Parts: sequence; C-alpha cells; structure tokens
Amino acid sequence: MSPLKIEGCSNIVIGNRVNIEYKTWLAAVPHTGSLTCKLVIGNGTSIGHFNHIYATSRIVIGENVLTADKVYISDNLHSYDNINLPISKQPIKQVKEVYIGDGTWLGENVCIIGSSIGKGCVIGANSVVTKDIPDYCVAVGSPARIIKRYDTTSETWLKTTSNGEFIV
Repeated sequence: MSPLKIEGCSNIVIGNRVNIEYKTWLAAVPHTGSLTCKLVIGNGTSIGHFNHIYATSRIVIGENVLTADKVYISDNLHSYDNINLPISKQPIKQVKEVYIGDGTWLGENVCIIGSSIGKGCVIGANSVVTKDIPDYCVAVGSPARIIKRYDTTSETWLKTTSNGEFIV
C-alpha cells in the first residue's frame, strides 16, 4: 500500500485481503463534531489508484467491492451558505452516512456523496451518486439514475425507469 495520505488511523478498519492501490487517500476524522467517526473497508475489497475516501461520521464499504481509479466517496460536503466567506473558510457539513454493499463495482471517476449503494450494483464511469441505489442495480450519469435492475423471477438484468421500476 502506497497511500498519498492516511488521516485518523485509529478510526479506520481494514479487513483481510484488501488491496489499496497507489496514491489513495483514506481519512476518518470527525470534522463535523460527530461523536464517532469510522471508515470500514470489508474483506476482499480492491480500492483503485488515486481514490479519495473521506469519512467525518461513517463510511462502510462491504466485502469484495471493486473501485476503479479516481473514485471519490464522502459523507460530508463543504458548506457554502455564507456568500461573504470563501468556501474554504466555511465549516464542513455532515450529510448522510455511506454504505456500499458487498460485491458492488464502482467505475472510473465515480463520486458518491452522502448516499448508499446496495449489494451487487454497477455504477458506471463518471457517475455522481447523490441518492441511494438499491441492491442489484446498474446506475449511470450525473446525477446517477438506475437504468437496469436484476429480476429474480426471470434471473436476468432488465431495463428500468430511473426509479428502478421494470419497463414492460
């Protein structure tokens, strides 16, 4: 492991057989005043090059998750409420905790901000996830929208509406 930076080591839990590629930044620092702050990376997960994963409350990445290069995962945002202050001088704002389900694949340049993704999902390259994605979905775009979902009855991937309803 050759990280660019690791912050809050005591708040980071890394499972067995985890691969973290070159220049990834891992952080778990309670900048938003959260009483607990945790970044958990599950067994068998592979984190690509130049990923940036920053928890101020809680990010949990499940087992056997695959992230491509340059993936950003965060449970927080920079505030921009006060137009009289530069954004860099404003506080960090806590958004929702992030959970990424087992076996999910995050494509190149994916951004996940305060959203959870179910198990067995595919998030297409350059997608920005700002709303939760349920299990076994394919989502793409900015903002990400569901385009396919696994149908357990037919045991196939079927096209869906953007809210995950099958198109008949």
